[in-house]
Amino acid sequence: MNPHRSPTTGRAEPRPGRTWQAAPVPSLRHELLAHTVPRLRGATAPGDELDLDAERARLARRDAARVPGLPTRAVPGFARRFEVETRTTSGPTPFPVHTIRRRGSRPRTTVYYLHGGGYVAPIDAAHVRYALRLAGHLDAEVVLPDYPLAPTHTWRDSHRALVDDLAVRTARQERVVVAGDSAGGGLALALTASLRDLRGHLPSHLVLHAPWVDLTSSTPTTYALDATDPWLSIRTLDAYAGWWAGDPADLGRPEVSPALGDLRGLPPTIVFAGTRDLLVAGCRLLADRAAHDDWPLTYLEAPDLIHVFPLLPGLPEAARAWRRTQEFLR
Repeated sequence: MNPHRSPTTGRAEPRPGRTWQAAPVPSLRHELLAHTVPRLRGATAPGDELDLDAERARLARRDAARVPGLPTRAVPGFARRFEVETRTTSGPTPFPVHTIRRRGSRPRTTVYYLHGGGYVAPIDAAHVRYALRLAGHLDAEVVLPDYPLAPTHTWRDSHRALVDDLAVRTARQERVVVAGDSAGGGLALALTASLRDLRGHLPSHLVLHAPWVDLTSSTPTTYALDATDPWLSIRTLDAYAGWWAGDPADLGRPEVSPALGDLRGLPPTIVFAGTRDLLVAGCRLLADRAAHDDWPLTYLEAPDLIHVFPLLPGLPEAARAWRRTQEFLR
């Protein structure tokens, strides 16, 4: 029997010494979201096959209907309190980079935030709301790159441009925090490792929420966790991973699966993960490797919580995660 899997619930059990009690038991609102989010997002149930052609068509329809820019209209009071500056990167595949600031502020901190969404979904209102929290409470400007997405694009179309953009910011400002959720969390780690390899100025901190760091799905327990994650599906993620990599040979590259690369010399990092999240397997791998590679990583694993719970609206567990994030960045 897997020593980190409950014989009664089938859920991943927190590893000894790593449990972070975000709540004595999951809140009622958390459980409501755990049951409604999959329906809202059309998650693939365990055992279901993903129709790749139908999924490509669905994503194409969504992209065709997408309004350019940040979804700020979904955030009440945005225009009154915040301003957005947008520029476009150069290179063969240009993409917009948005910077959010409080009106009238002069931020001394930059948060470079990579949004999640399986490398196929754009920035959504939850990302904007979290960016506003970062901007407001940390007195920061928040940079949101709207990087090109799969299946139309692969990691090769944006990785170097993102590294170059980040390098400019870390060279001119002392306090740059790189953060991200899910796929964006993995991308945040990959960009920082690439910046280290180029001997650039590193960010001061990394903040990663349930980062997707092993796109090969080779981390032990990943497939077992598929049965208990109410949101993510391994079949869907494997398809998205293949699209993002472009070439199966690229799946294990550190730019795509940073947990399999060199983790030495990285800045202080905090990782949040819940045990009802199949990506917790990769997060545990990061924690194991951090201890071996002398990487200052704070790993907080919350029993029975779902994917990217710190970004979900109105959760007491998210409020506690936010307080820990603020403490970490002080």
